[in-house]
Amino acid sequence: MNLRDKIIQSSLDLISTEGYHAVSVNKIVSVANTSKGGFYHHFSSKNEVLFEIHDVFITYALKKAREADKLNKSPTKRIIKILDEFVHVFDLYQAHLSVFYQEAFNLDDEYEKIIKEKRNAFKSIISSVLYDGIKAGEFRQDLNIDLTTMAILGMVNWMYKWYDPNGKNTISEISNFYIDFIMHSVLVDVKTL
Repeated sequence: MNLRDKIIQSSLDLISTEGYHAVSVNKIVSVANTSKGGFYHHFSSKNEVLFEIHDVFITYALKKAREADKLNKSPTKRIIKILDEFVHVFDLYQAHLSVFYQEAFNLDDEYEKIIKEKRNAFKSIISSVLYDGIKAGEFRQDLNIDLTTMAILGMVNWMYKWYDPNGKNTISEISNFYIDFIMHSVLVDVKTL
């Protein structure tokens, strides 16, 4: 692990257990086994590290959503792939997401704007696929795109509160359940699943 990644990981571990304001740059460099010079060589501030913690998973989720959106023509296949990738983000980046939801309000305005743009881009992909599904006749014509988009985001995002990688259900089982649940709500004909 290079020094930059070590600083991010140390910050992530500290912030997730102690909270953003309780963690100083001194504490981060101590845990990362580096100097302040090493820290400031890679980051301008503790807030930039917080941004990096947030940015890594939202960038990954957005990349996967864009790939799924481009690789599949059918809106049904597109939304299924997007949902599967989205749920799996909560396994891959569990600590990052926890810190994000607990500490996002501490981001400086410039960083918050970048994160918000990426979150809105992700949201737009889901809305667009729902619109395409209605237009193609695959999804219910009476579907409220805005409410359905927010329901999907809310349902999956809430996983940060309860998902346990050692829990009763695997991440794939959770993903399959969510896909089945959501698709039964949006599809005209559930036999197409």
